[in-house]
Amino acid sequence: MFMVAPCRVGAFQATTTWLTAARSIRWAPLTRLVNRAGLQCYPARKIVTTMLGTAPKDSATIAKYDLLKEDTISEYGAKVLLFKHKKTGAEVLSVSVPDENKVFGITFRTPPSDSTGVPHILEHSVLCGSRKYPVKEPFVELLKGSMNTFLNAFTYPDRTCYPVASQNLKDFYNLVNVYLDAVLHPALTPWTLKQEGWHYEIENTSQTLTYKGVVFNEMKGVYSSPDAVHSRAAQQALFPDNTYGVDSGGDPAAIPTLSWENFIGFHKKYYHPTNSRVFFYGDDDVAARLALLDEYLGEFEALPAARQDSVVHWQKKKSTPWNIEQKVAGGADAKTIFTLNWLINDHKLDEEEELALGVLDDLLMGTPVAPLYKRLRESGLGESVVSDGLDTVLQQATYTVGLKGIADASKCAEIEAIILDTLSKVSHLARRFSLAEFSEQA
Repeated sequence: MFMVAPCRVGAFQATTTWLTAARSIRWAPLTRLVNRAGLQCYPARKIVTTMLGTAPKDSATIAKYDLLKEDTISEYGAKVLLFKHKKTGAEVLSVSVPDENKVFGITFRTPPSDSTGVPHILEHSVLCGSRKYPVKEPFVELLKGSMNTFLNAFTYPDRTCYPVASQNLKDFYNLVNVYLDAVLHPALTPWTLKQEGWHYEIENTSQTLTYKGVVFNEMKGVYSSPDAVHSRAAQQALFPDNTYGVDSGGDPAAIPTLSWENFIGFHKKYYHPTNSRVFFYGDDDVAARLALLDEYLGEFEALPAARQDSVVHWQKKKSTPWNIEQKVAGGADAKTIFTLNWLINDHKLDEEEELALGVLDDLLMGTPVAPLYKRLRESGLGESVVSDGLDTVLQQATYTVGLKGIADASKCAEIEAIILDTLSKVSHLARRFSLAEFSEQA
């Protein structure tokens, strides 16, 4: 478990992030605490009833998939089918609901090994034309001419997602076609990397060469934000030994080192159906979904190495504290950012532990009068509370809390003491009072 501390941003002092390890938090007592308060620790969503007769009747289509599970979520009137494409091993989750807003998504696990931003640059690049749609920017054309209700793509630290949605069935399947062809058969060239990633540029011979590129320019903007630099430094310090220790979005200092060979190799390695998960949602026909998907997946053979190579290894927690300091240039009025960060788990959490963490997060930081939030806000040591709290986006959960806008960097130790003292008091009260009482007492 780890805690993070200071970030200083000053003209020549700049940001500081100190990381210290925290004492382990035992979650079993919290679960018992929740139970004592009469809040049963059930899974957040329990899928129970096996449905019969909801699988697609098209035998030729269904023969290309194995039906792994068939359930219903009665609260939403949703029939859920989990398939595995026989030829490639791609997993397909099909959710049928009485909702005209139809949704599709395909996700690839894309763990980077460096901060060149290759997953981010590829996310941009695959939407710049493909085998069936050899236009310069099909994504832009869809934004202008489609009836979509959602159209985007996302790069996470360990995966890349391509979701679309539309209420019009014909438009929806057109979007699915464009996205599937884009991710599996993109028209990638060295020029694509130069345009979306980085290239040299010069206005006239009297100037020096500069770097330009869509992602390069975007990440320069990100790295100009002390908050963004601080949060990245904290994450990378918590995960020094796995893919979360690098920046999947790309560090402007590292982006120009990305070569064409590594760029195209990353796509070949990870953008394969075997390494994908596909999601459908809406009121369209399940057999039609599977048939359309097989048009693309059926062109590939299984590649077991793709899934094995993309596994994200677990970061082990350290047993001793440590600090880091990161500096970022700032103006004369630049101030300090200070956070404590915990690496919560180095094994998979069960559903009760996840629920307990969510409850604890809400109790500590969920409202302006929550004990931890309130003490930090009323301390007067900073301008605002860094209330990121619990983050479960990554394979391992993290917890972040602190202050920003700190005029006197020497107060960071005092802020750390406030946080640890509040947690200690909450832990002590939790042993004495019910869940409903301890928030008020704290």
